[in-house]
Amino acid sequence: MATLLRKLLSILVGLFLFALEPAAGSPAYAALSPGGGDPASASPVEHVILFVLEGFGQDSLKGGAMPNLGKLIKEGAVTWSATGVTPALRLPTMASLVTGMPVEKHGITWNFFEIGRGYSRSPSLFDYLDLSGGLDSAIFYMDESLYQLARPEPYTDHQLCGALRPECNSAKITAYIQQYFEKATSGHGYGHAIPAVPHLLVVHLPEAGRAGVAHGWNSKEYRNGLRAVDTAIRSVLEIFKQHKLSDRTAVIVTALSGKGADPGAEIPTTDSPVVPWIVSAAGIKAGQVIRQPVSIIDTGATIMRLLGVETHTEWDSTPVEEIFEAVPSPKLSAEKP
Repeated sequence: MATLLRKLLSILVGLFLFALEPAAGSPAYAALSPGGGDPASASPVEHVILFVLEGFGQDSLKGGAMPNLGKLIKEGAVTWSATGVTPALRLPTMASLVTGMPVEKHGITWNFFEIGRGYSRSPSLFDYLDLSGGLDSAIFYMDESLYQLARPEPYTDHQLCGALRPECNSAKITAYIQQYFEKATSGHGYGHAIPAVPHLLVVHLPEAGRAGVAHGWNSKEYRNGLRAVDTAIRSVLEIFKQHKLSDRTAVIVTALSGKGADPGAEIPTTDSPVVPWIVSAAGIKAGQVIRQPVSIIDTGATIMRLLGVETHTEWDSTPVEEIFEAVPSPKLSAEKP
């Protein structure tokens, strides 16, 4: 019965998204295919890893607790002042991150999983990736509240390891990802949904932020939490390296909260959320300090841009174009016709 209900839900969502899709042969249709039609949108990226941290800011790098993340920053583009959303809470912020909408549009203002509310109804980045290029996603969340966003779809795999389980930590979630990749590359796919390595991998790593809230932001527990998160980032990157995907993979790192804030509270602990936003990949300007205003909401459209696909729906997410290296113009031939 559960399988039947899941299939019916997937069909209904598919029909809704189909209504957004332009007809074949229309001017917009070519842009819906990866790298479709526009040489300027050509991208060497085939996979994106999105790391979503908590309780992380520029000061978190002091003391050398995060050398792997520091390397990504040196090799990529960064802003330490990307704007978050209001209310600055875990579930509303993650909802904005994956839907590309502010809170007033997606409507999720609460901060705990409530089964009676059902799944988020707003189209997500995962829906857009499937509609635009048939691209799949795998999502690893580390908080029970985020189950509100784990809507069953044939093009997404959700795995959740929440705070209510004491054994759930950054090392455990990376072990899950390792197992996932072993199955995804086995030739049989992972379960019924994703037949191969997903194009987008979302990894939620809140361990440092939780330690800061529980033990203080200058505590050894917080520093250990930062090291655990950094080790998890290294482990995931090693998995991609083992599968020879590194040179085709972009890495984005952002956070649901900055150092000192508690995104799991009942009411926000900050009125003006500011978070880091980092991108590292081939085709991204190395050592770039991003000057243009960036919102956490822009993450989705930037992922679409990295993968060379576009959407033609009305959402608030826009790609951060400043980070991309200019595509060289083709040289004109010196030969006479």
